[in-house]
Amino acid sequence: MAEEVRGMSRRLTRPGPVTVAVLTLLVAMLSIQTGASLAKRVFPVVGASGATALRVFFAALILAAVFRPWRQRLTRKDLLSVAIYGAALGGMNLTFYLALERIPLGIAVAIEFTGPLALAIFSTRRALDFVWALLAVAGILLILPLSETSRALDWMGVFWALVAATCWALYILFGQRAGGSVHGGTAASLGMVTAALLVMPFGIAHAGTKLLDVTLLPIILGVAVLSSALPYSLEMYALKALPTRTFGILMSVEPALAALSGLLLLDERLSLRQWAAIGCIILASVGSSATSRKAAEEKAAPA
Repeated sequence: MAEEVRGMSRRLTRPGPVTVAVLTLLVAMLSIQTGASLAKRVFPVVGASGATALRVFFAALILAAVFRPWRQRLTRKDLLSVAIYGAALGGMNLTFYLALERIPLGIAVAIEFTGPLALAIFSTRRALDFVWALLAVAGILLILPLSETSRALDWMGVFWALVAATCWALYILFGQRAGGSVHGGTAASLGMVTAALLVMPFGIAHAGTKLLDVTLLPIILGVAVLSSALPYSLEMYALKALPTRTFGILMSVEPALAALSGLLLLDERLSLRQWAAIGCIILASVGSSATSRKAAEEKAAPA
């Protein structure tokens, strides 16, 4: 019976070539980090909150045009779930960009990753997860500017990255609830509209009429596509074509890709200590993804 369950799982999670799915997911992650690098280039003009406002505004327009959420009838409960999901999405985007304004891209992504990692670890509560939690904590302690050699790392940047991590965990929780009763595309588009409504006032208050600068339009459209529309579509394909454990393990390398993107596109050079911190968080994420899915499969399979 266990073999039949595993065989069925393989058939359900392999509608396309695995190699193509892996490459698709890597492209999605590179797309997100390239978009973040582009966004950082407009911070001197409109600030982090202005860049966030423009990004989520155009991302909301793109997703609404693609998924046309007005065609689906929603209950009050559905609307509430989507609204909370959108609030978490808006908070995640805004606080991540506020962190990115002050600290390197790779560090910001590594800290933000601790949100979903903590959610995964504390939801299983197995003894082995304590090891992954310690690794993640070690990574954070290596990142924190606690010594004279790490003075360049801004405390407020670290703080905003930790807030973004919390928002990401809430985004996952409420995204699962919203996606349970609402079509995924509808939930994503309405969530992005909600995020835009919440974030736009901060962007307008900070940047004002600078948000209307047409010379920023190509960059902001590029950020909206690279950071939202394109990776969303690519990740949906990868999710269908890859086992969940493989998907989680591959996603764990995103902090390293972010650090490389920051190095190549923004000339952000990290210290060996910071690379070690990113490595600890990646190992914790890989370990959590690999062991939690294995435990779930063993629990599901009859003796």
